[in-house]
Amino acid sequence: MNRRRSREKQLEAAHDIIQKAQREDRQAFGIIVQKYMKHAYYIALGLVGSPDAAMDLSQEAFVRAFYSLKKFDPERKFFTWYYQILKNLSFNYLRDHHRQAASFSEIGETTVNQLVDSTDNLAQQVEQNELKEILWKGINALKPPDREIIILKDFQEMSYKEIAEILKCPVGTVMSRLYNARKALKELMEGYYHE
Repeated sequence: MNRRRSREKQLEAAHDIIQKAQREDRQAFGIIVQKYMKHAYYIALGLVGSPDAAMDLSQEAFVRAFYSLKKFDPERKFFTWYYQILKNLSFNYLRDHHRQAASFSEIGETTVNQLVDSTDNLAQQVEQNELKEILWKGINALKPPDREIIILKDFQEMSYKEIAEILKCPVGTVMSRLYNARKALKELMEGYYHE
């Protein structure tokens, strides 16, 4: 019962902050930005591959969200709504700059280590670094929707339900798309590995 009350209070507080931000309270919107900015940056980084572009895109998405906030329904989840803005900006960036996702050297080891564990053995480290390069080469080659779903699930560790809300599709569709995206990534990685 206490958890339920605590959750209700959190939702109420979030609702109040959104309503204040809708009345152009910059301090309230700053609280929202603080809550989501790191998450937004890493999603943009996974989608566009450039740290500088990811920072610019996530900030631009927050600016656009601020000016469109009056249209936002506070009964909805803010991040689900914000994500659509960020996604559109990121895909437009990819289209305009003809870029793929980041290479291993641009992203660095921190994010990739979530998928490939590091070891102390030098020979294994060299092999794992090669595997990381192949992984990012494969991610680079995926279609943007496939890359998107892998970034959301495997890098941002979102639940199927959260991804379904963000992508506005049923959970079953998310599971199917993720399965197909992972299958495509595996095939690409096998091809690069044999090269």
